Amino acid sequence: MAKRPRIAVIGSANIDLTTFSDRFPKAGETIFGQKFDLGFGGKGANQAVASRLCGADVFMVARVGSDLFGPATIANFKKLGIDATYVKQIEGVSSGVAPIFVEPNGQNRILVVKGANDLLKPADVDAAANLLKTIDCMVLQFEIPLETVYYSVSFARKNNIRCVVNPAPAQSINMSALVGLDYFVPNESEAESITGMPVRNVDDAKKCAKKLLSGGVKRIILTLGANGSLLAGRDGMEHVPAFSVKSVDSTGAGDAFIGSFAVFLGEGLPEREAVRRANLYAGLSTTGVGTQKSFYDRARYDAEWAARCGS
Repeated sequence: MAKRPRIAVIGSANIDLTTFSDRFPKAGETIFGQKFDLGFGGKGANQAVASRLCGADVFMVARVGSDLFGPATIANFKKLGIDATYVKQIEGVSSGVAPIFVEPNGQNRILVVKGANDLLKPADVDAAANLLKTIDCMVLQFEIPLETVYYSVSFARKNNIRCVVNPAPAQSINMSALVGLDYFVPNESEAESITGMPVRNVDDAKKCAKKLLSGGVKRIILTLGANGSLLAGRDGMEHVPAFSVKSVDSTGAGDAFIGSFAVFLGEGLPEREAVRRANLYAGLSTTGVGTQKSFYDRARYDAEWAARCGS
């Protein structure tokens, strides 16, 4: 039986408000949408849920607001079996929210209001230190203050904890603060924003990954949507193709990839195999609407993997 990884996600928890429409409205224009969906989201929470559904023991370190969404978010973590001991409610601020707009082809545009997520500080990482020293992997994103991300990476390095950083949403960063990081996992637009280099195909991705590696990160996984992923390190680069799926909503696919990758790697699978399996998990997440509720549980995923790959 595979090892059961212990994963801590230090990151965001939002409420997703997803609207489906035939097209995006022009400036000053009002149009009718076809459908609306409200669900639990936030890149950190999504990654935690993906890891939990894939079978890991998961611990969340986050902040929520003093509105209706705060207690509901904590209750959702507990319902899913995610340890929410270090998810605290902050008085006088809103929870994070993410209005999401989806076109018929599954393409999405997202506006994030960070709210209480912006109040997750390095001191909150220290408060969870005893727990964090027991985990196998730490997962971070950019919907919390960068000072907290940098501090957490340093904490992981000092305590010999595998660390995965998803630079989303993309913003200007100090790559020197990430020297020695185990995995830096951007998508095409995030990689382009950080490096200033276009990522239109696999060759572009390789050039971009080379520049990112020069900053001192150990490994880059550049997720390429329908083109799969690029796994890159100083020992070489490899394109890992995607699986064919019928996509209806790509929201949360990157989070599904990262959460599942952390689990597959933690179970002891070889790195490339972990990326390949995460490609499928992410692809399958786009066949349903929303983020967390579109993620497969492990039994359903394993059945799909066996049907496609045999074992």
